[in-house]
Amino acid sequence: MKAITVENIQKTFSGIPALKDVSFEIPQGEIFGFLGPSGSGKTTLIKILTAQLKVNGGTAKVLGMPAGAMQKTGQKRRFGILTDNSGLYERLTIEENLDVFRRLYNLPKDSIDQVLDFVNLRGERKKKISVLSKGMRQRVTLACAIIHEPELLFLDEPTSALDPVNTAHIHKGLRHLNERGTTIFLTTHDMQEAEALCGRVAILHKGEIRALGAPAELRREHRDGMLTVELTSGETERLPLNGQSAGVITEWMQSGQIERLYTNEPSLGEIFIKLTGSELV
Repeated sequence: MKAITVENIQKTFSGIPALKDVSFEIPQGEIFGFLGPSGSGKTTLIKILTAQLKVNGGTAKVLGMPAGAMQKTGQKRRFGILTDNSGLYERLTIEENLDVFRRLYNLPKDSIDQVLDFVNLRGERKKKISVLSKGMRQRVTLACAIIHEPELLFLDEPTSALDPVNTAHIHKGLRHLNERGTTIFLTTHDMQEAEALCGRVAILHKGEIRALGAPAELRREHRDGMLTVELTSGETERLPLNGQSAGVITEWMQSGQIERLYTNEPSLGEIFIKLTGSELV
């Protein structure tokens, strides 16, 4: 069974298209990255998959059921969601907020300690939400989304407000959660995050998928067909990546003239900019 199946999804707002015939599948157990600049339709698709928006055309299934059916059939606990409008109780502490979700899912008390360790907030548990920084709020919201170890986790820009240390800590936890069986649907415009976490990514621009595949596959697909050779003399040569260059490279290697050689594969960020025309922010 696929965790998510999207077929020709279309969504418009006041006649303006936000998503245009978007199609893809996500097998269970994958970390899938949905990448795109602000306003490209990433959050819109998450809201469709989590029954917050209805489509104008096409179909979407989540864990084998039509999107939205899980809400009606009482299986909402099978997934978790972190979005920019995920709410917290301002007058309660971090621990009290998590206890609300623990009780909702009928979990043991130690589940709070486990999830606090996941988001690196065990020592802050008695702080009220109203005094937290944006980054700490982000971590608490993530904790609420994963406390029940859902089968499917939707993450909309999960580390956008975090420093590098806490980002690395969250990434480690998400890999562990994925290894335990959770499928993760991640939207981000952080290409390093996508490279670090995702088995496959889709690049969305103006409501359309412009590329889909493993990061390494996309880099190979978009390389320029040239080989760069750095010589011990300090010179740099660029040669076509074909058999005609083999003789020249062999001569340089035999005479010990090669310092370094590499193919000119673009980074995922460079591919993103090429396909979307948008600078990374």
